[in-house]
Amino acid sequence: QVQLVESGGGLVQAGGSLRLSCAASGRTFSDYPMGWFRQAPGKEREFVATIGWNGGSTYYADSVKGRFTISRDNAKNTLYLQMNSLKPEDTAVYYCAATSRTFRTSSNPANYNYWGQGTQVTVSS
Repeated sequence: QVQLVESGGGLVQAGGSLRLSCAASGRTFSDYPMGWFRQAPGKEREFVATIGWNGGSTYYADSVKGRFTISRDNAKNTLYLQMNSLKPEDTAVYYCAATSRTFRTSSNPANYNYWGQGTQVTVSS
């Protein structure tokens, strides 16, 4: 079992930056690929970024490529999402997730079996 707790969300103006963190506890954090997803009101949960178990592979949604950076520190059991040049359309609840179902990174939320409670990010215009 893995427990995930996100932090770092908040209100920011367009063009600003935020850094989200996801603290993991329970089973060995470094065993699992992880990802960030987001869900805006009235919309389905969507993929943001994913990272391999050792940080060696990353993959981003086109909408955030070049603005967001996913990283992990396995010694600290923590996943990060650095978000720069934020836009109002980035407003959503952001969730971190981990998967023990595959050794590969994945953009499909159905492949993730551990989820955090989410942190709200609001970008004002």
